[in-house]
Amino acid sequence: MAVDLHLHSKLSDGTETPEHVVEMAVAAGMTAVSLTDHDHLDGTERARDAAEAAGLGYVSGTELSVQWDGGPMHMLAYRIDPDEGPLTDRLTEVRRGRETRNERMVERLQELGYDIEFDEVAAVAGGPVIGRPHMAHVLIEKGYFDAVSDVFDRVLGNGRPGYVERERLEAFDAIRLTAEAGGVTVIAHPHTIGVGREDYERAFADLAAAGLGGIECYYPEYSTEVRDRLASTAANLGLIATGGSDFHGQSVKPGLEVGVGFGDLAVPDEAFEAIVSL
Repeated sequence: MAVDLHLHSKLSDGTETPEHVVEMAVAAGMTAVSLTDHDHLDGTERARDAAEAAGLGYVSGTELSVQWDGGPMHMLAYRIDPDEGPLTDRLTEVRRGRETRNERMVERLQELGYDIEFDEVAAVAGGPVIGRPHMAHVLIEKGYFDAVSDVFDRVLGNGRPGYVERERLEAFDAIRLTAEAGGVTVIAHPHTIGVGREDYERAFADLAAAGLGGIECYYPEYSTEVRDRLASTAANLGLIATGGSDFHGQSVKPGLEVGVGFGDLAVPDEAFEAIVSL
């Protein structure tokens, strides 16, 4: 059997409710899941209740935007109390910074000549977290672009004219705060770190020494060879080999499904068991 430990809902930059995400996991034959919306845990209780009602295992989670000396990266933090604790408190501050950034990005889009208002973006988001995909959907609805990928390629991607850098936790602070909260940190989709294989393996070792718990080895965009190599690296460092689909919804990542990614993803149950028992 398989698990999916990387899922997003419409409470951040996905398109489905936490409950529907869990329903899709059930349909895909998953035995356990984690909702990992960006920088908050607002959907945790809803997802947990749906998972427990369906007989699935559940572990709380969130995807953190962090900074290390090689640039930005994402980390998944599991087993976090959604109501209080050192990480939850720090994420409140991060979200305030995100709100300011979103307002600046909308203003920049307006300066570029696009007819877009912040209230329109907030309405599309329909939840506490607003992000670039929500801005993209407004621009698509108004006929400026055909797909989310086009919006990112031309105006909202890193380094594009509408992009504004976000506030990020330092990677070592994220590990420390998660540990203080009784949680476990995992490097998400390590290929996005933006450095070569030798550099990201150095990052794994440095972060493992600081208390990192795992590496997301089983990811839809990876070949079997890459998944196996990452799992071997994790084992050599004494880290958990985890994984997930990174599901956001068909309009965000077309063709990618909960649990199975693009059809060949199978994250072993042992990843879930290792996280909840670490």
